[in-house]
Amino acid sequence: MKPIVLLTPAIALLQLSAAKETIHERSWDEAYGMAQSLVANMTINDKVAIVSGVGFGLGHCIGNTRKTSGIFPQLCLQDGPVGVRDAKSTSVFPAGITTAATWDRDLIQTRGADLGYEFRHKGVHVALGPSIDILRAPQAGRNWEGFGEDPYLNGEATTATVRGIQSQGVIATAKHFTGYNQETNRNTYSTEVDDRTLHEVYLWPYARAIEAGLGAVMCSYNNINGTHACQDEHTLNTTLKGEMGFRGWVMSDWFATHSTADGVNAGQDMDMPGRSGHFGSSLKRAVKKGKVTPERLTDMVERIVATYYKLGQEKDYPAVSLGDADVDVQENHKKDIRAIGAAATVLLSNKDDILPIVPGKIKQVAVIGEDAGGAIFGPNACILHSCNSGTLAVGGGSGSATFPYLVTPADAIQARAKNASIDVKVADSNIFSASKAEGADIAFVFVNAFAQESFDRSSLDLDKNGNKLIENVAKKNNNTVVVIHSGGPVNMPWIDNPSIKAVLWAGYPGQETGNSIADVLFGDVNPSGRLPFTIAKHETDYCAKVTSDSKIPYTEKLNVGYRWFEALNIKPLFPFGYGLSYTDFKYSHLEVTSKNKQVQASVRVENTGEVDGAEIVQVYLSFPDAAHEPPKVLRGFEKVTIKAGKSTSVQFKLGKTELSIWEPKARDWKIVSGMYKLHIGASSADIRLSVEFEL
Repeated sequence: MKPIVLLTPAIALLQLSAAKETIHERSWDEAYGMAQSLVANMTINDKVAIVSGVGFGLGHCIGNTRKTSGIFPQLCLQDGPVGVRDAKSTSVFPAGITTAATWDRDLIQTRGADLGYEFRHKGVHVALGPSIDILRAPQAGRNWEGFGEDPYLNGEATTATVRGIQSQGVIATAKHFTGYNQETNRNTYSTEVDDRTLHEVYLWPYARAIEAGLGAVMCSYNNINGTHACQDEHTLNTTLKGEMGFRGWVMSDWFATHSTADGVNAGQDMDMPGRSGHFGSSLKRAVKKGKVTPERLTDMVERIVATYYKLGQEKDYPAVSLGDADVDVQENHKKDIRAIGAAATVLLSNKDDILPIVPGKIKQVAVIGEDAGGAIFGPNACILHSCNSGTLAVGGGSGSATFPYLVTPADAIQARAKNASIDVKVADSNIFSASKAEGADIAFVFVNAFAQESFDRSSLDLDKNGNKLIENVAKKNNNTVVVIHSGGPVNMPWIDNPSIKAVLWAGYPGQETGNSIADVLFGDVNPSGRLPFTIAKHETDYCAKVTSDSKIPYTEKLNVGYRWFEALNIKPLFPFGYGLSYTDFKYSHLEVTSKNKQVQASVRVENTGEVDGAEIVQVYLSFPDAAHEPPKVLRGFEKVTIKAGKSTSVQFKLGKTELSIWEPKARDWKIVSGMYKLHIGASSADIRLSVEFEL
């Protein structure tokens, strides 16, 4: 490896903003006691107002509950997963898929706390995030909002995010419940999924969020096995509120309420944005006619009020100030945004150790591609970021937010190169720009793939002839480095071109996009990002694709993502959990003990390179044949920073949650007796050590 000096991930973490003070969170029992006392004094009009929205565009926020007699305040509900939507003086954070690529629970929780702080101080009671839909079909338009293809990783990221948001007294909303995995015909298609797959794949993140004290769930647009998700008795009442013990409330996605009594009795507690014709006066009539019991209406209200009390929102909560630029809530969150973007960057290849850039050796670099520069009319020119212009830092739709500024890769590289006496040539266009690559020591080509709500991607090809741009640059420069901004997998037909020496996936990194990638390219941060999804050699290799069919059978069942590739023995281009570093790691001394249905494992990891770095140590589990599970599933991970030449012991504990499968007939989680195998590795396909044990 190159003898370089790096700002290691451990040091980079010290550059985060100051830790947030956390609110005192009440227990559910205490909160319900307070709620019951208040709700007992409410009229039916008060109760109906609390569960009904005022209507779209008729309040300060994207969602607003109605006014009561004064016994309870109106609640403000606002998107979204990357920041406060339609607000001034707020931040734009890295997307969910990008954040998941850090595989770093602490960083993910820091992001959640930062989000919570900004929502709270803008007067928002309910943050409409995180999005926790599993990445099933890689073309799906909202994959960028979620945390990837694996239920366990998704669950850990969800838990950290919910804890972070709610640590600031803001109610987090996990969405979209459930089986919502594409945009095409999203209001009409039916997800046809069996109960075991539902529990082990799509509901897993919700279970973990509930354990973390989740306040709200948003039911989705689609149907589930033929029934509207917002009026599905099995998933809402039986599963979510019954088996999973959810004590918060269920709101509809916007305009996803389809009935009054059917929805309410199935488990829907709130209609958003309201004026659907199903809540409000219709709900009041349904109660008076006996179609909805008074007890059920009381339950709906108590769930909302209890969550409000649980997070202490009755005391000194700020007023709504979304459009007030003078209420600046950004703090120093740009440090965290920059650090997360750098930590999420996945180094996919690095031939001849071309990266990081070594000052003195490199005299000139070229920066090429529209994705390297800024949008002609600024980063907020398109409503809900529904267009792809300039560097791609966030996806489109309700999950986007308003940029206070956007650092482009070209600007950041130029600033960093100036300090290193490196000349930079910039051509921030995809047309007639490849010639700029000639003569440069390294040619950086920036490309992207846009994704947004309401639309699915027509293919996994890069946008704006990105593949052709890469090929043209590689013809001009045999030290070409490709940087991809996308919300999921992309096709890479050029990957074997010998002139392409390095490839990096950078996701959608938010407002500090340029600084995050420059930190990695110049070695200020040693890359430690790992893929939260699989990248296939061929687009036809994935387990599912977007379809216009009215019924979508989930025939792959448990084999989503990397599980599908392993079950069918398909070799991916880059496997789930994969990512390189500027150093190397060696695994040894795996020890596994099992006792009383608990498993403990330890492994020694050594940094055998010449620079400090961080490794993501991953635990996969193979179940006994009788369990009929995928070949192996992720059941643990830890990010560890290790100095050059040093080693550390990494510990893991697996309990009932990690060792169980869902038994549909018993409607319970079950540990199957038999021989298991625990695998330790650097990705789903790079297993370093394995040990069998019996339960």
